[in-house]
Amino acid sequence: MAAKILDGKAIAQKVRDEVREGAARFAAAHGRSPGLDVVLVGDDPASVTHTRNKEKQSNDVGMRGRLHRLAADTTEAALLARIAELNADDTVDGILVQLPLPPHLREQRVLDAVDPAKDVDGLHPLNAGLLAMGRPGGLVPATPSGCMRLLAEAGVEIAGARALVVGRSNLVGRPTAALLLARHATVTIAHSRTRDLSALCREADILVAAVGRAKLIAGDWIKEGATVIDVGMNRDEAGKLVGDVDFDAARERAAWITPVPGGVGPMTIASLLATTLRAAEARAARPSS
Repeated sequence: MAAKILDGKAIAQKVRDEVREGAARFAAAHGRSPGLDVVLVGDDPASVTHTRNKEKQSNDVGMRGRLHRLAADTTEAALLARIAELNADDTVDGILVQLPLPPHLREQRVLDAVDPAKDVDGLHPLNAGLLAMGRPGGLVPATPSGCMRLLAEAGVEIAGARALVVGRSNLVGRPTAALLLARHATVTIAHSRTRDLSALCREADILVAAVGRAKLIAGDWIKEGATVIDVGMNRDEAGKLVGDVDFDAARERAAWITPVPGGVGPMTIASLLATTLRAAEARAARPSS
């Protein structure tokens, strides 16, 4: 029996509707909308598209979205100065620095400069550390949050499940593993040097693929009845957009599977908006100094 499809577009719309309601409540209570500021350095075509979408979708749900476009030759000092301005601006609740940065800028130095309370990408060491330690209060990267929402919408039982995360990036793999562990899954992280990846896949009740290699995971690697979350966005030999999992073959064995496109992708910006709202609410609840 073919797997049920986890429709990321429909679930993302549900999340956006929730955020729209929350943003309206926040504006009524505080006299302003939650503010998301996105910083783009340079003119990488994919980054331009992504940042425009973030600005547009944040405004569409009643937030105050704003894109800051800086030249590709912007100095690190100038970029850090802009981030300091946003940190100090009380109307800014979320700050996202679009990656990748031009090579002359030190990514970690820039990300560490963002106020942790406004770090809606969840990449500041404070937020990453809180997540790794299983402590509440931190902000979590959008894509892992979206993956967890997809699992929740499918009604997947996470506690006690064997979960395999293929990929160990700071933005997706590691935080997704931490979120699954916090929900009491038995978690394994696989990566480029993992031996016998197929054997690990065949044991996984939940498989999250986030390695960025087209159809790396074959259909017969999927455990019968597993839930497959495919984060990958790749082009195959014919130029078609595909995931890290061989979708057609895997859906014959899985219980639930996300398509590419239309699965995890739409959830990322929706989850970013939800995180921005949570950041705004947390900042508003802090005692004024």
